[in-house]
Amino acid sequence: MGIRIVRLGSPRAADEGLRIGTVRRPPRGLRKEEYAARDIYDVWFPNLSPSAALLKEFFPIDDDQKQWRAFQRRFLAEMKQPEAARDLDLLAALSHQTNFSVGCYCEHEALCHRSLLRDLLQTRGASMV
Repeated sequence: MGIRIVRLGSPRAADEGLRIGTVRRPPRGLRKEEYAARDIYDVWFPNLSPSAALLKEFFPIDDDQKQWRAFQRRFLAEMKQPEAARDLDLLAALSHQTNFSVGCYCEHEALCHRSLLRDLLQTRGASMV
């Protein structure tokens, strides 16, 4: 059992379970019915994505470490808000009952909020794959 961190649109693992898209906006040019079939996501969950203001200010990051650190600080502050903290707690608890994945579109996990979600979930005791 556990959470897998994935790039949306990548091929699914055999035991991946439900794929949750933690992105601000759904993909453009596709019907909702196509999202799962194209390995994008099964459920859209923007609650754990960076805010629109944060994305507008910082993306793309392009391997700029100063910019990445500033983004990290701001995103982690957003995730400390009560609603986001409860969502993270829920996913961490669910990870002990079933397999699922959490993902984003970014090519490089190291410069993506999903790397921060991985750390936040692990801190909460989530079972990670």
